[in-house]
Amino acid sequence: MSVMLVFPGMEALATQIVERTGGDAHPVDLHHFPDGETLVTLPEQLLDQDVVILATLHDPDRVALPLTFAANTAREFGARSVGLIAPYLAYMRQDHRFAPGQAISAPIFARFLQETVDWLVTADPHLHRIHSLGALFDIPTRRIKAAPLLAEWIKANVPDAVLLGPDGESRQWVAEVARLVGRPFEVLEKVRSGDREVLVSVPQNQALMAGTPVILDDIASSGRTMIEAIARLADAGCRPPVCVVIHAVFSGDAYAQILKAGAARIVTTNSIPHESNAISLADPLADATSELTDNL
Repeated sequence: MSVMLVFPGMEALATQIVERTGGDAHPVDLHHFPDGETLVTLPEQLLDQDVVILATLHDPDRVALPLTFAANTAREFGARSVGLIAPYLAYMRQDHRFAPGQAISAPIFARFLQETVDWLVTADPHLHRIHSLGALFDIPTRRIKAAPLLAEWIKANVPDAVLLGPDGESRQWVAEVARLVGRPFEVLEKVRSGDREVLVSVPQNQALMAGTPVILDDIASSGRTMIEAIARLADAGCRPPVCVVIHAVFSGDAYAQILKAGAARIVTTNSIPHESNAISLADPLADATSELTDNL
């Protein structure tokens, strides 16, 4: 039996996971002082418990230090182990020194986390040159895949879908979703010229003209790729697309801008709490968590 400590905003997902794994869920109280410091308060009844912290890391600079305080305090209260479910895992994109003097954040952040927790479960981390979590972490990790859940939603809600990947790097996982749905797919050509400047070309495809475009992406942050793709699809005479995203980062007003650009709908998983959440990761997160805690 484990105890789940739930960071603010993650209550709905916590309820779904605990329904599957058993145990109890308790909130982590975070009090933010005017000077920027945070006071973390936990339940004290953690003696000999396997503690699971549920905290998504889409705002890592604000969450990471309280996460460390929570994990260490749980151990002070006698926790037998402390693991982390981080449905969104930050700082994975900077896996290379792209310009002189830059920090390579992925391995640094991984070392920080494994000094804090005993194991980690996450969903589809944004890995490119690093091909597995095992290359970054020495602690047990589980990487759940959202592709089957995305496929299930698309099959039920967009039966005439033509799937579109945002760039060449997405080809493999978009092809997997398309295979599971049983629908065709294409990959857009993308050229990024800055943090918010993206050029996209749309392939000439008869199936794309006849069906409903479904743009898939693992992360929607600035939204520029989707906005540009929506514009190009409209220029080509396609129907308004449905946008399906794993991680709803949506910096600034990105969500509103994507809708304004002409998206028929935006659907995301609940790895990051957002009004667009329609696909729950609870089942695979619960399975991975049970597997790790059962082997402690």
